[in-house]
Amino acid sequence: MTQHALIVTGGGRGIGAEIVRGAAMRGIAVAFSYQADDEAANRLVSGLKHEHRVIAVRCDVADPGAASRFMDEAEKQLGQVTMVVNNAGVTGPLGAFVDATSDTLKRTLDVNLLGTMWLAQEAARRWLARGTPGRMVNISSIAATLGAPGEYVHYAATKAGVEAFTVGLGKELAPKGIRINAVSPGTVLTEIHAAAGEPDRPARVAARIPVGRPGEASEIAAAVLWLLSDEASYVNATVLRVAGGL
Repeated sequence: MTQHALIVTGGGRGIGAEIVRGAAMRGIAVAFSYQADDEAANRLVSGLKHEHRVIAVRCDVADPGAASRFMDEAEKQLGQVTMVVNNAGVTGPLGAFVDATSDTLKRTLDVNLLGTMWLAQEAARRWLARGTPGRMVNISSIAATLGAPGEYVHYAATKAGVEAFTVGLGKELAPKGIRINAVSPGTVLTEIHAAAGEPDRPARVAARIPVGRPGEASEIAAAVLWLLSDEASYVNATVLRVAGGL
């Protein structure tokens, strides 16, 4: 019997790690990519019970060749990849757009948008060739519609691109039985804020959120796993907002 697997980019920490944990606990074989933090990746793998089939693959989604290598390794070790989560993302430092460096702009575009497109294209090519009814979830952000002025409008622009890409590709591939959706999280308690230069940002913006608090990574993961499941079989080309009412 053919084994089926899920791949998750940026799965070593934060939302990605919660998606990996949640999928593994549901009995899904998972391969996740990470850029550089070997310790976090190894800790995640070792923290799951031995009966859960989880592997970590070090690669940079901004490398155009990473998508095929990642999928090859996942399929070699786990079986046919039928589910994909494009989660890897960066913001660069918080601040005004006029102060963003060209390196920050390029890196944000390469990781958030092109990285998503490259893996989506690689997966779609394989699914179409095999006749596989694949499922994909791309991680966006409410910044895509709010714009994130004064913080990271370049990041917001890449996430708006992810949402447009999701809707278009979902409609394009729907006749082939392939579902493409996105989850748009609000402010979530992860390390992305520290990486952007303001670890306490969730507390600062909590008052803007109708439910009165930032989200937990596990709450975003639950939405992603639902979209990958059979329960969401009639959901396609859709952006699911998980943002506490924003």
